[in-house]
Amino acid sequence: MAVTRTALLVVLVAGAMTMTMRGAEAQQPSCAAQLTQLAPCARVGVAPAPGQPLPAPPAECCSALGAVSHDCACGTLDIINSLPAKCGLPRVTCH
Repeated sequence: MAVTRTALLVVLVAGAMTMTMRGAEAQQPSCAAQLTQLAPCARVGVAPAPGQPLPAPPAECCSALGAVSHDCACGTLDIINSLPAKCGLPRVTCH
């Protein structure tokens, strides 16, 4: 199952917002805000045409990515990794 980087970005933001809406700890809104700032990374989140290199991320993307806390990133990735099982789908593996 192929998952584009743009889809991953959308899931990251949605996951953080879901955690916030569930009324979890105070950091959750901060995490959602951090992930929302990753919008400049969307352009590099789309796979290029075959044989084309992945475009370099813009400075705004790198800055926003650098501002995402370790806890926010790891918590969001945990959500993403758990989604296939919750949806009855096979685990996503990347090589």
